[in-house]
Parts: sequence; structure tokens; C-alpha cells
Amino acid sequence: MRTKIVAGNWKMNKNMEETEALLAELSAKLPDTKAQVIVSPTFVNLAAAKRSLQASTIQVAAQNMHFAESGAYTGEISADMLLDIDVDIVILGHSERRAYFGETDELLAKKVKTAIEKGMKTIFCFGEELEDRKSDNHFSVVESQLKNALFDLDAEAWKSIILAYEPVWAIGTGETASPEQAQEMHAFIRKTISEAYDTSVSDEVSILYGGSVKPDNASDIFSKPDVDGGLIGGASLKSDDFVAIIEAI
Repeated sequence: MRTKIVAGNWKMNKNMEETEALLAELSAKLPDTKAQVIVSPTFVNLAAAKRSLQASTIQVAAQNMHFAESGAYTGEISADMLLDIDVDIVILGHSERRAYFGETDELLAKKVKTAIEKGMKTIFCFGEELEDRKSDNHFSVVESQLKNALFDLDAEAWKSIILAYEPVWAIGTGETASPEQAQEMHAFIRKTISEAYDTSVSDEVSILYGGSVKPDNASDIFSKPDVDGGLIGGASLKSDDFVAIIEAI
């Protein structure tokens, strides 16, 4: 059975004090759930987050990672550095990394390969721009992103992959894909994986929806059969909103 997951991507928000305060609130309010709950603070607060959550089931993910083990990569963080502070989940391919920092499918394939080799789990993000959807090109864009970055992996490696479909036009805009649109794309993603591998891979991979999920729409989105949870942005920065979304799963 696929794992239900609610992951909060905090992006470039919350200083140390605010991080510890929010984590304390989440730990106190966390509902009894079988879903995997993940938070992703900034790099400088990851170690503090791990300490704060020692007695909690909430897990911690990094927002990015370099593909190299070490070297002259000013400002970058390696897999070993993350593992050294017991962080073994990483978000890769977020649309903001692609748009603002020029990350390509080829670069992301190298990052994913490193993460897999290091025994880390990857939340791999992908999705179409508004122009792609308007031109009815969204399926081919998503298929290309998956194939270019992930389809060189062997079937066993997919046990370490969590997918996060994020229609770029619905991130931070207040726009949200309808539950039907989310289900349509998630079913397409699962079909694409099954054709490249087999149903034993496609049926087991968790596919999250990431695009302006809020307490008032989470239940409808999560009710769809191929939607296994959400990668949550702004709503994950407020404990009551994030808890309500967790309850919706």
C-alpha cells in the first residue's frame, strides 16, 4: 500500500526562534495519523529542527542538495553533510529551483542519482507552466521531465522516490488545479511509469499534489485515488492550517 504523505516546504522563511516555535506547535497539535509528516526548514535550521523533533514522528527534509560529494561549490550542500545531521530526505526539482536557478532535467538526474546512492529519499518535483496547459502540452511536458530525470533509474531505486506534481501556475498564486485535474495528471503519471517499468513500481510510488493546497480544499484533492498527499507551501507555515491539512489526509 502506498504511503500517504503531507510535506511542508518552508522555502526561505522562519529564523531559528520561529522555526523552533512552529515545530513545538506542530508537535503539540499533531493529530493521530498514519500519514508520513515531513517539514523542510531552511538549511541553517535543519539541525535545530532535528533536535526539536527528537520525540516526534515528524520527519525533516532538506530543500535542495548538490550532486558532488565535496569541492569548490561555494554555497552548496552535499548529501554527506545532510546525512551527518541525520537528514535523509531531500526535495529536488522544485519549480522555483528550475525557474530562478536554472536547474535542468539533466542536472536533476545527477542530483537524484547521488541521493539514491547515498541512501536518501527524494521528493522529486515537476510540473507544467500555464502556457503548457493552455496549449494542451501539459502531458508531454510532465512526461519529458519524468523521463529525463528519473527513467534511467532501476526499479529498485524507485522505492526511494516520492513524486510531487506541481502545476507551476498554481504555486503561490492562489490558483489550484481542480481535484479532477489533479487526478487526471496523477493517473497519467502512474500510467507513464507503468509503461516504462511495470505496475509494481507505479502502484507503489507516492504521488503528491503541490499547488496551493489549503485546509478548505485539501479533503477534495486528497480524496482522489491517485493523489497520495501534498507538498504544501504557504499553509505549512501556520500550525493550524498545516494540521488541518494533515487531518484531511
